[in-house]
Parts: sequence; structure tokens; C-alpha cells
Amino acid sequence: MALVDPNKTSEPENSSIASTSTTKSSPVVGPPLDLSFKCMLAASDIKEEVQNHIQENLPKSPRTKKYSCNAIRLNNNSMSDMNGFDDTVQEIIENSDDVAWIDVSFNELQTIDKVITKFQNLKVLYLHGNMINKIQEVNKLAALPHLRSLTLHGNPIETEKGYRQYVLSALPGLKTFDFSGVTKQDRATANTWRSMNAKAMKNRKNVPS
Repeated sequence: MALVDPNKTSEPENSSIASTSTTKSSPVVGPPLDLSFKCMLAASDIKEEVQNHIQENLPKSPRTKKYSCNAIRLNNNSMSDMNGFDDTVQEIIENSDDVAWIDVSFNELQTIDKVITKFQNLKVLYLHGNMINKIQEVNKLAALPHLRSLTLHGNPIETEKGYRQYVLSALPGLKTFDFSGVTKQDRATANTWRSMNAKAMKNRKNVPS
């Protein structure tokens, strides 16, 4: 199991993603469901882990007994796949469609499972410190209209020539990438890179993953 990221793997970057509300007009939303360092091998292990999970500051819905949160921390496990992740989240989290922050950093994922794209309100996704080895995997994330912050450093794809430019070209809506703000210069460089490598990018998009 990998070490903790020395930079950041703590709270969601946007405090509005995981905050507590006490108004009668909106439900109480607690901090991230924290299932980090649980030695889980796959998403299918989450339900079993939750059965014995104690997190005093995380409220549950009185009606459904599901967790009231919109952020999930699964970092520093040994997960190699995320099959059924969406169904599991639906079973354990109230209003699972509102999940906006997922941390699966420091696992053993070799691909970006399309199950992630089912969370259409996702704003923050941490995938750093995994084993993703095909840059075209990033293209799947274009299906997330609200994705604003992404991490991929520490994966084999980081060594690809034009790595940052490829990601920013594929995901023009990003505001931060690898914990670094996306500047106007970054966007200009990515656009230039894209125009110069349009054919290569098209070929990569057509390669089955």
C-alpha cells in the first residue's frame, strides 16, 4: 500500500462540497465518508467495511439510515477495480446523485472505470498514485460536465510527452489539475498543443481501453 500524499488528501477543496447545514430548508450534509486505509481490494468491499464503520461526526438520515454526505474518501487502499461502485454508493449514501468529491488516490487502479461518470455532479476527483498507464483513459472523464479539479500525478501516464497538455485539452473545464491552478497560459499552451497534435489525439481516442 502506498504512502499518504505529502501534499494533500484531506478535505474537499471547496468547502461548499462537504459542509454542515442546520437550516430546515436543506438537509444536514456532513464531512466525507472516510474509508481510507481499510485494506479494501475492490469497490465490492465497501459495503462490508461500512457495516462496522464508526464516524461520529458523520450524520445519517433518520429515515433511510444512509450517510448524509456528498464526498467519499477511499484513498490508500489496494483497490484494483471499481465494479459496482455506483450501486454501492446508492445503498450507503443519501442522495447519492449529489456526490461531488471522490478520492481514490493511492490504490491500484489501472484504468478509469466508466462507473465514475455516473456521478454527474462530480466536481473533484483524486486519482493520483494509481497505476493508470494509458493516457486516453482521461477521455472518459469528458462525460462529467461539472468536473473542476482532477489529480493524476504518480500514475505511469505522467511520464507521457505532453501529459499536462493532453489532459487540459481533453478536459477544458478543469480549474485545477494535479493540485496546480490552470492558468490562461496553460490553456493557451494546451490549445496550441491540441492543434499541433489533433490527429494523434483522435487516434488515441479511437484506441479501445
